[in-house]
Amino acid sequence: MAALGWMVLALVFLDEVLAAVAAGVWGSHAGGWPLAVLAPVVVVAVWWAFASPRARWGGPVVRRVVKVLVFGLASVGLWVAGHHGWALALLVFSVVVNGLAQLPSIRGLVAEQERPPAS
Repeated sequence: MAALGWMVLALVFLDEVLAAVAAGVWGSHAGGWPLAVLAPVVVVAVWWAFASPRARWGGPVVRRVVKVLVFGLASVGLWVAGHHGWALALLVFSVVVNGLAQLPSIRGLVAEQERPPAS
């Protein structure tokens, strides 16, 4: 079961990378290469500050709200850029993978890694 849990967590990471890529696609569509570079940087910075497991300003509520905003806006960005199928695929993938990551057995894997080693 642990292998399945780590696979889900790897897919969550892939989802986060895909959100940054989607922001770049939208940026390229909306403003050319400068926005294509800036948009993913903003997504990564927001994720680091508010949604990552060790986010400085993240909390249970803030983390969830930011995740919904990031994945939702990434999907909207793909839609606006004309990639309707990819937008829906990203949205469905995000909901499924992040939903699976909330299962107690998978959340337990993360908690085990965050515990300090026994001395």
